Amino acid sequence: MADAHSGRGARAARPLSPHLQIYTMTVSMASSIIHRITGAALYFGSALLAWWLISAAISPAYFDYVASWFQTWPGKFVMLGYTWALLHHMMGGLRHFTWDLGYGYELATIDKLCWASAAISLTATALVWYYVATNYGSV
Repeated sequence: MADAHSGRGARAARPLSPHLQIYTMTVSMASSIIHRITGAALYFGSALLAWWLISAAISPAYFDYVASWFQTWPGKFVMLGYTWALLHHMMGGLRHFTWDLGYGYELATIDKLCWASAAISLTATALVWYYVATNYGSV
């Protein structure tokens, strides 16, 4: 008779499922995670933007009240983060659009695109806030 090892506690000899302890973090993995986080942050930031726009439709007094929240240091920090999240998410979207067109699949190009999207989003955020500060007074 054949010897069967299917009793209680028997394990099949198969590979374990890969997990984060096996993989080393790459720039493309980090970029993907940050892209998802910025997408979620944009959801909440857009709710604040809607609050600001709705307050303008309600009354000038309520608009001044809402605007006063955004003129505090924490409010400015949130707006800075929202600006960066918006620009970084946009750059990530352009990177994915490039891939959808069938370009940039070489590993070196993937890394360069990830680093470029981070650098461009940081630079663009600084430029936006510099423009606002120089043309509309103190930030």
